[in-house]
Amino acid sequence: MEDLLANLPQNPTLTELRAFISESDLEFATIAFADYQGTIRGKYVSRAKLESALEAMSFPAISLVLDPTDAILAVPVLADSSSGYPDRPVRLVPETARFIPWAEPRRNLLILAEFAEDFADYCPRNMFHRMQRHAERLGFRPCASSELEFTMFDETPQSIIAKGYHNLQPSTPNRTYYSLVRQETQSSLYNQLMDMCAALRIPVDSLHEEMGEGFMELAIRYGTDASVPDATALFRTFAKVVAQRNGKLATFMARWSNNADGQSGHIHASLQTLAGEPVFHDPSRPDGMSETMRHFIGGMQALLGDFLLLLAPNINSYKRLVPGIFAPISTAWGIENRTCAIRAIPGSPGSSRIECRLPGADANPYLSLAGVITAGLHGVEHRIEPSAPCEGNAYEMEILESQRLPASFDAAITRFRGSEMARHYFGDAFVEAYADSRRTQYEQFQAMVTDRELERFFELV
Repeated sequence: MEDLLANLPQNPTLTELRAFISESDLEFATIAFADYQGTIRGKYVSRAKLESALEAMSFPAISLVLDPTDAILAVPVLADSSSGYPDRPVRLVPETARFIPWAEPRRNLLILAEFAEDFADYCPRNMFHRMQRHAERLGFRPCASSELEFTMFDETPQSIIAKGYHNLQPSTPNRTYYSLVRQETQSSLYNQLMDMCAALRIPVDSLHEEMGEGFMELAIRYGTDASVPDATALFRTFAKVVAQRNGKLATFMARWSNNADGQSGHIHASLQTLAGEPVFHDPSRPDGMSETMRHFIGGMQALLGDFLLLLAPNINSYKRLVPGIFAPISTAWGIENRTCAIRAIPGSPGSSRIECRLPGADANPYLSLAGVITAGLHGVEHRIEPSAPCEGNAYEMEILESQRLPASFDAAITRFRGSEMARHYFGDAFVEAYADSRRTQYEQFQAMVTDRELERFFELV
């Protein structure tokens, strides 16, 4: 693999990728894309197929709107029988080419793709591009990073089914935040995760034990382009692979147990000028926050309720957005306040930023990043002033009507579909398709009998 790595430039152009393929002994490559859930789907293609795919390729449109176990989410155009479930064009993204570390050397190339032409309007990766283009029109370059919380289990896919998803065994007991004992005891697993990230060009800022049984967190390094959501989606996929190759399972569910805290996908964001100068710092102000940073917060407060579906995309997501488990319940903001949805972090010119604590680890990173930054840019463009910062515990304070979030999955779907701003920034086609996909998931679960219902009603009703 080292010879291959030496011959493939980082972030290759199409010309460089073609030259690499021509000069290599490559037999197969994996072409993959992110669906609405943020799951990476793909397939092996032969060398000849890859060479033709660099010119033109297609994937079934229905693959965008499958839930993780391939439950079909009914969406007109993308997944309705009247269309015959056709293939739609995709474009390979040459700069995403990288190597899968455990694959055979002649079969280890991975390239991401995105839906193209008219179907770009439905593509999650293109929603991130839309946000970038909007930022550039306003004279800014967004800078962002993501944090992913996940839980590791001493289980297998077969064992969790056999147990009926009950009495699962986390890899570590007790709450052990930042515990070096746990980290060093699991050093083999940590090293495999870090080696995997290095091979897949996933830039890691930190990796550590979190506050819960088997609970871990990884932070992706700051970036200014689609490499950030690419890396986030790839980590979510390949961390699961590392876990299963070690006889373990990892979950990124927003909340997997009534006895566990939620699992977040926090986003850190700031803006730069197109020349790369940070704009969130103002040394003349007592709090160090520039007018641009304040307006960015104001825009987030104005639109994150409309965009919540992008940050909390599943029925399970709303089991996390409850008081007392380090997840926000309104769009309140505060300086260095982790009980708020928007944590302002004033600092040096290069470190001043906001942390949006609303997204769950289950959010599609292309969509959650696009949603958070688009909301902030809306505030900058329209000079929206935020409310007074929250001081103290936001869970114990009265929620202002203007800061109230949709209270349920159903309400979030309705609000997103009806949002003029969502349609303005993401387009009617995407808003309708995404809302339809979430509505189908909601309706599927409405008809399901849960374990809790059996416990409460089976014997005595």
